[in-house]
Amino acid sequence: MRTTAEQYLRQLDAGRRPDLPETTAGTLRLDVRADGCTEHWYLTISDQRVTVTRSADDAELVVRADRTVVDQMVNGELHPGAALLRNELTVQGNIQLLMLLRRILPGPAGARHPRELGRAALARRAPGPDTVAIREA
Repeated sequence: MRTTAEQYLRQLDAGRRPDLPETTAGTLRLDVRADGCTEHWYLTISDQRVTVTRSADDAELVVRADRTVVDQMVNGELHPGAALLRNELTVQGNIQLLMLLRRILPGPAGARHPRELGRAALARRAPGPDTVAIREA
């Protein structure tokens, strides 16, 4: 079942997110357009936490897009950087926060972190008869 941007942002937990850099902080406003109206979502990022409110206050980065584009990003179907290059969204302000938005939104369904894939590959590799053991002195 597809998640809408509103559903995702309303349930976004303000708990600690270890995938966010510890030193990164900022404010980001999503302006989501649909049916001639604009919804404003204000994200405050600090101490690896994301707080979401409904506000049209000024932010360090303002991202404007149609609801269908934001819904695609929320479902992991569209990367914010790709949407920017395709002119499907516009940004104003600190563009570095756009890549942080990618970490806040979920990735594609079934995607795994590259480190997880590497660990799984190492775990599957069993020492065979041609493997030479290396001893430390």
